[in-house]
Amino acid sequence: MAAYSFTRPQYDLENAASYTSIPDQPASASSTPAGHWRSKKLLAGILFSSVFLLSLILLFVNQQSESQTKVNGTNQGKSSTPKPISPTARTAPPSRGVSQGVSEKTFRLASVENATYSWTNAILSWQRTAYHFQPEHNWMNDPNGPLFHKGWYHLFYQYNPDSAVWGNITWGHAVSKDLIHWLHLPFAMVPDHWYDINGVWTGSATILPDGQIVMLYTGDTYDVKQVQCLAYPANLSDPLLLDWVKYSGNPVLVPPPGIGAKDFRDPTTAWLSPDGDKWRITIGSKVNTTGISLVYETVDFKTYDMLDGYMHAVPGTGMWECVDFYPVSMSEINGLDTSVSGSGVKHVLKASLDDDKNDYYALGVYDPIEDKWIPDDPKLDVGIGLRYDYGKYYASKTFYDQNKQRRILWGWIRETDSEYADIWKGWASVQSIPRTVMFDQKTGSNILQWPVSEVEELRSEIVEFDNVKLGPGSIVPLKVDTPSQLDIVASFEIDEDAFEGTVEADAGYSCPTSGGAANRGELGPFGVIVLGDKTLSEGTPIYFYVTKGTNGKFETHFCADELRSSLAPDVDKVVYGSKVPVLHGEKYSLRSLVDHSIVESFAQGGRTVITSRVYPTRAVDGAARVYLFNNATKVSVTASVKMWNMGSADIRTFPLNEQ
Repeated sequence: MAAYSFTRPQYDLENAASYTSIPDQPASASSTPAGHWRSKKLLAGILFSSVFLLSLILLFVNQQSESQTKVNGTNQGKSSTPKPISPTARTAPPSRGVSQGVSEKTFRLASVENATYSWTNAILSWQRTAYHFQPEHNWMNDPNGPLFHKGWYHLFYQYNPDSAVWGNITWGHAVSKDLIHWLHLPFAMVPDHWYDINGVWTGSATILPDGQIVMLYTGDTYDVKQVQCLAYPANLSDPLLLDWVKYSGNPVLVPPPGIGAKDFRDPTTAWLSPDGDKWRITIGSKVNTTGISLVYETVDFKTYDMLDGYMHAVPGTGMWECVDFYPVSMSEINGLDTSVSGSGVKHVLKASLDDDKNDYYALGVYDPIEDKWIPDDPKLDVGIGLRYDYGKYYASKTFYDQNKQRRILWGWIRETDSEYADIWKGWASVQSIPRTVMFDQKTGSNILQWPVSEVEELRSEIVEFDNVKLGPGSIVPLKVDTPSQLDIVASFEIDEDAFEGTVEADAGYSCPTSGGAANRGELGPFGVIVLGDKTLSEGTPIYFYVTKGTNGKFETHFCADELRSSLAPDVDKVVYGSKVPVLHGEKYSLRSLVDHSIVESFAQGGRTVITSRVYPTRAVDGAARVYLFNNATKVSVTASVKMWNMGSADIRTFPLNEQ
């Protein structure tokens, strides 16, 4: 962000709160004094701090001091070989979030309960990303209320200012001119009222026709009930939206009859009713094991009427979190405002499933008169069909960018290493690279996701490899300067004779159960290996696998194999992926954004996407390698690759004292 020549202020803006606080209390305040809620929070804080300190003590047991080594920056230390961190054997970390009615926030590796790896400070430092958004310290999860206002993109997010584990959820706030370089601002909202004292949870922004901004969010009350709350900017003329007012009449919505107190959260961006005189929002919930979307109408965002029935419901999908609902054009590449409806428009309904921690979406038709959404294909309904991302990606949120007429998608990428490692390194989780979303006009059955074009500004030196011949069982190293920060675009062509001579090949293939890229078939796997070491004891293959069924039809699977991504036993190592449509005449194409411990991969222009979270122990910095490979037994492949070195995003504190 060369345009910014600011210096860091003397005070800590990231831990400052600047919203306008309105003191109020619940109707039954006489029975539960405000001081009691503060005392509960204080006691909880003391208890948490004690547990946290105990964890740190355990981490330091039998450890010698080690000088900090910065491996991802210009001030790399010159200390001797770092000594390993050798924590004692331990049981699984405590559950976080479930008792308060949200999804599990702690990664649990069921197969290796007490296994540990002796991480070094250097490797833990390397894991921090260079061009994905993340705070300097502590825990982050869901993206909240993204919007564009007076020249700035705003991102709010779930944040714990106290620790690198979930809890004390506050709204972090950052701004950007280009969605890549970010400046941290003071907190937008903190949990300090009876209706959100246990957390200022996920919410969405609505920009009204007159330019007003309405922010609806879920509050977790003093007695652990989920309610919906209203906030708005104190000064709409402020481009940075520094000050936020919590409505004095909060909460504006409470769980309706038949809905559990912990099953009512995450209001969407509002859209206009058919007559244009009211606004509608939808909120996720469940009835028994059926996931549902409730719809409310409002004129002023302060009082609401719940519409009859559900906009949509899918049995067996469980609790719907972070519901999103928006239109996509069937003929134009531009995005649409959330209120657009009518002919030539499909509506995307998305839900984050609490049961399996994945984001599912479906295309369908919305009837605003009946307030019903009907999926185009019931076999691909919400929660049982398509996913935004087949890797580690959750709690996503879109917004309409009126600045460039596009719809942009944000998603939370959680950690899949030990929570104790997160405490040691002092941070946990990042946001994905923002993606544009549009309707796939070629297939008519899915959306396309693609990294925003601004990320290409980080590209520098390029290396190209054209028409590389890959025979069965071959692997070719590709020389590149910065293997930990890359933008890779690759295409592959299969010898047509191999198709004609294949009777049947792996008809029951599935990425998650395939055993990874080491298992060979007639027509796959082939692709790239990123973050591999010299001997390939570590590496993450991103690849295609083609199958042919007994009906004579070919299908293509797009997979990411983490099974050998790390020698550490206490990290998640699975195979992600799904089928991807490859139309007649198309090459097999992929794009992978490699950013240290994150790899975001897009197949066939974004029809299928996989986010991998990997923690190599050897394939870091200059020891990392990139390879082309073809592990098929029968088919030959011709590959062409372009790789750009990627610079680092400028993410720092906004110097408000210089304004």
